[in-house]
Amino acid sequence: MSSANTYNFGMHRDLTPSALFFLIFLDEAQRQLGIEDIVALGGAIVGYPFLSTRGKFSGATKGTSVASIVSRKMLPYDIKYRILPTLTLKSAAQLKVIFTRNLGVFVGRAIPVVGEVVLVIDIFFITSNSVRNYNKIVKREDKIF
Repeated sequence: MSSANTYNFGMHRDLTPSALFFLIFLDEAQRQLGIEDIVALGGAIVGYPFLSTRGKFSGATKGTSVASIVSRKMLPYDIKYRILPTLTLKSAAQLKVIFTRNLGVFVGRAIPVVGEVVLVIDIFFITSNSVRNYNKIVKREDKIF
């Protein structure tokens, strides 16, 4: 017969280990997420290619994004060589970097990538902090390793 370990967290009492971890995870998410995350999420959304386009070359990502349209209009500058690395949904799936010489294209494609990187970093910190704080509270047999 195994004895069930229960824990308290804040105003919550008699929590199972999984319920405790869930509440700690929510608490860490609330601490981590702030205005930067709203901006990151916005960057990821405005970078999604949901707007239709007239035509593209075969193999190109279908559609375009708000970030692409705005950055191309605001930054219509070309440099001499194609040295600015960019990613699209399709090129990222193929693990292929596309080089451009247009600053607007570079910025428009970088906005969603930066937003997604910030969100991934947040997920890493929320998860690792949750596990660390959970392990500080629970008995040895309930720890996550």
